[in-house]
This record gives sequence, C-alpha cells and structure tokens, in this order.
Amino acid sequence: MNPRGKTFITIGSDALAGFDAILDVRSPAEFAEDHVSGAMNCPVLDNEERSRVGTDYKQHSPFEAKKLGAALVARNIARHIEQAFMDKPRGWRPLVYCWRGGKRSGAMAHILREIGWEAKTLEGGYRAYRRYVVERLFTLPAAFDFRVVHGVTGSGKSRLLQSLRSAGAQVLDLEDLAAHRGSVLGNLPDRTQPSQKMFESRLLAQLERLNPSQSVYVEGESRKIGQVQVPEALITCMRASDCVLLETAWEVRIALLLDEYRHFFADLPALNLQLDCLVALHGREQIEKWKALAVGGDWANLVTRLLEEHYDPAYRRSAPTNFPKLAQARRVAVVSPQPTAFDIAAREILAAANETVAA
Repeated sequence: MNPRGKTFITIGSDALAGFDAILDVRSPAEFAEDHVSGAMNCPVLDNEERSRVGTDYKQHSPFEAKKLGAALVARNIARHIEQAFMDKPRGWRPLVYCWRGGKRSGAMAHILREIGWEAKTLEGGYRAYRRYVVERLFTLPAAFDFRVVHGVTGSGKSRLLQSLRSAGAQVLDLEDLAAHRGSVLGNLPDRTQPSQKMFESRLLAQLERLNPSQSVYVEGESRKIGQVQVPEALITCMRASDCVLLETAWEVRIALLLDEYRHFFADLPALNLQLDCLVALHGREQIEKWKALAVGGDWANLVTRLLEEHYDPAYRRSAPTNFPKLAQARRVAVVSPQPTAFDIAAREILAAANETVAA
C-alpha cells in the first residue's frame, strides 16, 4: 500500500491503517462538516484566512494571494509543530490530507518529512475519501446479516440495543450515530445532529469495524432520522432482514418516554416548535390540545395522547409494509423500565439465536 519512497497513498479499505495520526489540514469549517474518521484538525489556514486568500486570488492577483497564503501557512505549520508535534518520536508516521490532496497537505507533509518523519499525503484528498465513503456504503451493507429490532414508540428499542451490546452482540446504533431518536420529539438536548456527510462517515467507520460472520442488531428505522438520510443500500438490506419485536407494557412505555422527554419539561417553546411540525397531519386544533396538556404540566396524559393519536397509528401504517418479515418476528416482552428488564430480554434474544444456529 505504501511502497518505500512514495510520498502519497491511495484511499482503500486498509489505506488508513498503520498511521500514527491522520492530520486534516483544512479549515475548521471544512473539518466540522465532515472528516476522515479519527482525524485531528490541524488547519494550515483558518476560516478567515482561507477566505482572505481565496478572495485575493479571485479579485486581485493570484501571485499576491499565493504570497499571502504561503506566509500564513508557514506560520500555522510552525505553530502546530510547536504545540502538537514536538513530543513525537523519530518513527512517528502521520497521514496528511486537505480538500484535493494539493497545496495545503503538500506543504504540511513536506515540512514534516524535512524534519525526518515519514509523512504521507492522501492522493485526491478529502474528495477522494468522500467518493470512497459513498461507494462503500453502496456495497458494504449487503455483507451483513442484520437482525432488525422493532417495537412501537416508547418500547425501549435503543435500550435493548445497549443491553445486546453489553451481552456481546454486534450492534449498529443508527440513532446514536445520527444524534437523534428518530421521532418528531427525538432531538437530543445535549447533541446536535451531524451533517449528512458526517453521518455517512460515522456509519461507514462503524460498519467497517463489524464482523460480517456474526449477526448485527439494528433498530428498524425509517429512511430519515431527524434531518439525516439513511443510505438506500442499508435501508434495503434492513427491510429484507429478519426481525425481533419488542412488546413493552403500556405503563413501561409511558415511564420510558417521560424519561426521554424530560428536557422538554423546562423548555415549552422547543416542545411547541416540534409539535407544530405535525399540524399538517393532525390539524391545528389537535396540536393546541396537546400543547395545553404541556402547559398544565400533565406530561403523562400528553405522552398517552401522543402514543394513541400519533405514534401508534403511524407505526401500524408503516412498519408492516416496510418490513415484510415483521409478521414472523420473534416476540420478546419487557415488563419494567429498569435496565435489568432489557438485559433479560437481550439474553433471551441471543439464546434463541444460538439455538437457531445450533439447529
């Protein structure tokens, strides 16, 4: 992959292995939108500097812009060496990339090689990595045997995935990768959703860590989780997979949702904003009734009404159609909101799966 003397590598399934660090030298804004999994941001031009150089290049003089850029890049590389690389040993092997694998990464890698480190650049830069992500997400999902966890809203599917992981099963938690619980009230109070590109990078990194010879448990999601889209190839594989149906007692569902929605108790404007997204489905009069329950602090009744009037009917309409094997799903009961109840359900699922394999 890295013949001696080559100063660059070509992206591939094992291209990033063997490096001690992956340095993304693009601007912080570029890095925030998406980056190679595990990369650290060491910008050779920050957001404002990149804008200045680009403006000078287009509106004034390419030559003057290059002089300005060179001075800024040199200063920033010096700062990174002083602040982040001084403790690196002689054998340190960094991989450096920028947008196209050109000037920014070339400047950083050249200076690192002059110091004596075996720095490589990524041929094609981030653009090549992005093409790789899209191509891999088109083909890789078909390599896995998915087991899709189903259940109405509030049945504790995400908690079951956590228990399955703790019990040693392979789990793909799409809602965690998307930083969203998937429903209209699924925004997380302490996490913002990633960009579509970042979600796909996180998803690919997770898939590449999984073992195709073992089953992978995943929640039965719709095509969108909040504002991000699940890749078509993955959705297709999930919808053709065997299912597990979580049957959770009504009072347990209420308790679980009251816990998940507790951040709305102190933020009625945020709750109202989300409920307004349902006006087209339920009408303004219905939405105002739900809001009134929240204003009165009648949270248990609000959750009950949402389940009866929105969530459960929506699940009954979509799930059987989208997941044709749901009718043959193995059913598992959850009788308590406590973690032990989900641990018991996880062990039951895995025991049944092992019996099936043995048979």
